[in-house]
Amino acid sequence: MSALSSLALIALAAPAALLGASHLKTRRLAREARHLVPPIGQFCNTPRGKIHYIDIGPRDAQPLVLIHGLSGQLQHFTYALAEDLAKDHRVIALDRPGCGYSTRNSDALARLPEQAKTLLDVLDQLEVQQPVLVGHSLGGAVSLAMALHAPEKIRGLALLAPLTHPSPQGAEAFKGLIVHTSVMRHMMAQTVAVPTAERTAAPVLQQIFAPEACPDDFLIKAGGALGLRPESFVAASADASYLYPAIEIQADRYAEELRTPGAILFGAEDAILAPQSQGKVMESYGLGCEIAPDRGHMLPITAPELCNDFICATLQDLPSA
Repeated sequence: MSALSSLALIALAAPAALLGASHLKTRRLAREARHLVPPIGQFCNTPRGKIHYIDIGPRDAQPLVLIHGLSGQLQHFTYALAEDLAKDHRVIALDRPGCGYSTRNSDALARLPEQAKTLLDVLDQLEVQQPVLVGHSLGGAVSLAMALHAPEKIRGLALLAPLTHPSPQGAEAFKGLIVHTSVMRHMMAQTVAVPTAERTAAPVLQQIFAPEACPDDFLIKAGGALGLRPESFVAASADASYLYPAIEIQADRYAEELRTPGAILFGAEDAILAPQSQGKVMESYGLGCEIAPDRGHMLPITAPELCNDFICATLQDLPSA
């Protein structure tokens, strides 16, 4: 074999060796993540996948359904908010389809209308009637999709830093999630995505929490370690990649079809979503918007008391069920 042929083989083998090493590291990180943050709730089977959830608080109280954002899981709510709310309300916190320990049967089910249908199916199975949806970030978009799809089933909306409209620029922290083919998405998940997420976690979390600090116990108590699994990258990538044109179509429906009452809370210094174009704009459709000074995007974790007060005040302003 010539020296040139040998070099060619080495060049071809090097990427394969790197991918193999990345795959082994991915498997190790995923095992560690599942050990650090095991499932804490129950599972509900639906035709689109199984949903992991907790259901706490008095059975006969007003139900609140807590829906997390992109790359999140229900621990974003159990971190500090859910137990306080559960003193006076029935609280159902869910892992959105594909996220946390929930599953979905295909990436295409990440579309907003499909997520809405899945979660409405779960609420039907749990016999939850007239809930108030508490959606954070992308969970706000899913909450709005649920209200548009089945307005007769939803009593109200109490949205925390919600995505409500197209955001063409997007946040720098999430741009690497856009992958438009399922094959490439799943291949990346098994090789380079998780080691890259581990390496870039600190600056990404800094941006997501800015101007506030990410708590030291975020990876375990708030479930952040679960992001270091292949299925988490697949879910987040599908959520981001299938967001358009669904969010554009959804936003066009608000004027004629959004009739569910409620309110919105935003942090004035949110570095992920713009309070004016995502929050204040919704006042035209009947959702008042409160903007909290000096607060960022991760309100359920950094400002649980503020969120609790906002949710309770929103409930008081809703028409009787």
